[in-house]
Amino acid sequence: RRKIVAGNWKMNGSKDLVNSLVGEIRSGLASLDNGVEVVIIPPALFVSGVVDQAGGEVAVGVQNVACWDSGAYTGEIAAGMARDVGCSYTLVGHSERRQLFGETDGQVAVKVGRALASGLSAVICVGETLEEREAGKAEEVVSGQVREAASEVGGSQWSQVVIAYEPVWAIGTGKTA
Repeated sequence: RRKIVAGNWKMNGSKDLVNSLVGEIRSGLASLDNGVEVVIIPPALFVSGVVDQAGGEVAVGVQNVACWDSGAYTGEIAAGMARDVGCSYTLVGHSERRQLFGETDGQVAVKVGRALASGLSAVICVGETLEEREAGKAEEVVSGQVREAASEVGGSQWSQVVIAYEPVWAIGTGKTA
């Protein structure tokens, strides 16, 4: 089992933050337990700057990839494009994508396939809402999300898959799962 510490900057950051924070993260790597991989997941506009500052010591990812390899999809980022600029990870199915943009489990599965085919590791984000938890459906919801998202993953591809459990009800609340 891999040990990964990943930081998703969401829609925050600046060039100054890239220049200061990435260096601080790199200098703190020696204090981590052996075998811990650190991944920075900045907004897409800052990916190249983070890759440059990371110097190969810290992995970099994107926050989302498209369901398509290329085409007339303004604002989308193909998995191959992310790989081309130096990313090795992508988030897929983050709760904000599911809730705000209506991303479905089926779309998440397609994105996982695109990520793996391009050589990215897919961080599949799963988690239940407070309503689902209170209704006793947390396990059903999360297992369904995992099952659907990973439906096309096979064989050696599992080494490129990370399951990240973050219950929607805990985001920004200070409550832990």
